[in-house]
Amino acid sequence: MDPSIKEYAEKQASLCEYHDAISEELFTQYGVNRGLRDLKGNGVLTGLTNISKIIAFKNINGERTPVEGELWYRGYHINTLVKSVKPDEFGYEKTAYLLIFGELPTTEQEQEFKKILALSRRLPTNFTRDVIMKAPTRDVMNSMTRSILTLASYDRNASVLTVENCLRQCIQLIAEFPMLACYGYHAYNHYENDESMYIHRPDPELSAAQNFLRMIRPDNSYTALEARVLDIAMMIHMEHGGGNNSTFTTRVVTSAGTDTYSAIAAAMSSLKGSRHGGANIKVMEMMNDIKMHVKDISDRDEIHAYVSRILNKEAFDRQGLVYGLGHAVYSLSDPRERIFHSFVRDLAAAKGRDKDMDFYEMVADEAISLICEKRRIYKGVCPNVDFYSGFVYDLLNIPEELFTPLFAIARIVGWSAHRIEELIGMNKIIRPAYMSVMEEKE
Repeated sequence: MDPSIKEYAEKQASLCEYHDAISEELFTQYGVNRGLRDLKGNGVLTGLTNISKIIAFKNINGERTPVEGELWYRGYHINTLVKSVKPDEFGYEKTAYLLIFGELPTTEQEQEFKKILALSRRLPTNFTRDVIMKAPTRDVMNSMTRSILTLASYDRNASVLTVENCLRQCIQLIAEFPMLACYGYHAYNHYENDESMYIHRPDPELSAAQNFLRMIRPDNSYTALEARVLDIAMMIHMEHGGGNNSTFTTRVVTSAGTDTYSAIAAAMSSLKGSRHGGANIKVMEMMNDIKMHVKDISDRDEIHAYVSRILNKEAFDRQGLVYGLGHAVYSLSDPRERIFHSFVRDLAAAKGRDKDMDFYEMVADEAISLICEKRRIYKGVCPNVDFYSGFVYDLLNIPEELFTPLFAIARIVGWSAHRIEELIGMNKIIRPAYMSVMEEKE
């Protein structure tokens, strides 16, 4: 990069900061909900969906009352779906079928769907070499997004918007995502870190969770508990209503009449943000920072004091946030975190890291207490699924570069379901309004 370009941008940035700043008072004056959410965190209704439902409040005796969080997929509570998976089974594929087609599969339908996914776990000839390995990067999300857009050039019907064609494309991308993530990481690890290169082909007899662990590890090995925990993680990350940023992005871009590859690439660009799918990495960075600054991670008073400094913008990234706590919708609890918690405890015990688990729980307890004490809370505050997901991936020896890609491997199912629903049920471009507060010069 020419240094003069950088210098110019640095010099001119102040003009953007001056002219593009909009005061908080104007949002209040004109009744504009910043971020499409009101002061109490309620989202502005922008659509209808049959795919999933989130419950954080209920009308009790005529009052809107916070309740334990609930997440429903196509009429089934997420707790029910997770509990229905037997110890020797995997739930990702069955849950994917449910979200995309709207009903739980029969045994025969599930086996057929698994077979189709296995057949789809195949990239075009030389794609790994010519596309993924050509421009290795630590940002695996960017690598995947580039690959998604490039896959469109291998599809003769890339722009055909029939339901049948888009469904075919979505199924193929769901199957290909783990390969794009794993191969993208291995390319980076080889070329940038001078480590050995491993390109393992997926096994058609294995589940998505098993194949991911098999492809990412040099020796292909994993335990039954590791595969089960990852499968549960993928189930609970698969879908979360139409209002989350990346799913809403999918629907907005789909409504414009674009192709599947572009819509999913747009969702990827949304998910990689630190305020969305990248949140678990911020949790890991924060927890490592706390470990570095307290003498004893089992000392509750020390943790209380340091978390207080984080909230006061005196420590960590000085943003005043305890990452992984609180949620835009949930108040008393995040049902995904509740499910995950027990599996995290089992995995931590199996890995001999009970003390780390105790540390995470203590930070959550102290942070929630401090947040309630220091902040105006319109609803409850609770750990969200991101608080533990990074820890789980760390327990599974999954590199940090793959934390957000793993989220994408799960969430593409939800994106696909919403893309298809948008194509079938809406047929109207999403075009919100912005009020201009520009001063007229003449």
